[in-house]
Amino acid sequence: MTNHIDHIALIEKGQKKRKKRYRIVEAVLLVLAVILCGLMMTVGNTFYSLKTVVQVLAGKDMEHGVFAILTLRLPRMMAGIITGFSFGLAGSVFQTMLRNPLANPNIIGITSASSAGAVFCIVILHAGGSVVFGGSILAAAVTAILIYFLSKLKKYSTGRLILVGIGFQALMNSAVSYFLLIGNANDIAGAIRWMSGSLNGVQMPSVYLLLLVTVVCVPFILYYSKALKILELGEESAITMGVHTNQARGILLVASVILVAVATATTGPIAFVSFLSGPIAKRMTGYGNSSPVIAGGFGAVLVLAADMIGQQAFAIRFPVGVITGLLGAPYLIYLLIRMNRHGEF
Repeated sequence: MTNHIDHIALIEKGQKKRKKRYRIVEAVLLVLAVILCGLMMTVGNTFYSLKTVVQVLAGKDMEHGVFAILTLRLPRMMAGIITGFSFGLAGSVFQTMLRNPLANPNIIGITSASSAGAVFCIVILHAGGSVVFGGSILAAAVTAILIYFLSKLKKYSTGRLILVGIGFQALMNSAVSYFLLIGNANDIAGAIRWMSGSLNGVQMPSVYLLLLVTVVCVPFILYYSKALKILELGEESAITMGVHTNQARGILLVASVILVAVATATTGPIAFVSFLSGPIAKRMTGYGNSSPVIAGGFGAVLVLAADMIGQQAFAIRFPVGVITGLLGAPYLIYLLIRMNRHGEF
């Protein structure tokens, strides 16, 4: 009896420790995000004090800084937060649900499909703005539906979904290469700028739509977060524990794909954010206490920090996607080596 009580006390102590660590990580990410937002709003070609920024945001009639702060920096900062959060959250959902750290929207073809749709609109239709935005979202949605239903032939299989997704990724990348091959120089330049993943030129109407989609989709993911953790145990275990697997998986996939599609349509495919956020969030909170929200928070911080580095740290200004790509590639190599050592291939 005494040993049983001791075990319960030990478990409760571990739970309190994990919760404390989780709250600390939340607080650190929030502080970092606030600091980076302040830097993005104040630092640039012209430095504006925080007082000036607050006054402009409050609607006071200022002689200087109104255009730069409201038209250039505010949309850029908000897009960085929301897209980073969306990519990180969605990536964590894919990796947890499919039980594979490589299974993120980039790898299984969703982001590639969004890119193919946008490049098609830019290069073939010679369109821009809302047409590119809509084409990007439509291509991602159609591809996600095809991947999901092809993976359910006879019986759902996580491995089949990943393999089908990788196939679609190759197909979409080939389509992008073909469109760039037959396009004219002006359209190709615009398509390449879009594909690099950048916060340049983001406007508030796109940010408002992105915010609306995030507000609608995130609650669904949070509601099914417990089911998501159970799905990580496997299909049979989840069914045994009373999870409606098809319903949970379908809603999680739909919400995550919408987040990724709209975020990609807004800024272009920002490399490796959805891939990096989940595993690093698990390391920060402890492997048994991970959360899609922490992954989303890390994604937001990563995008804001990468954009600051790309804009301020070099003589040439680099898009945020270039910096996240430089950060993500070494981590991918490390993860592949670690998985190989543990026999996960």
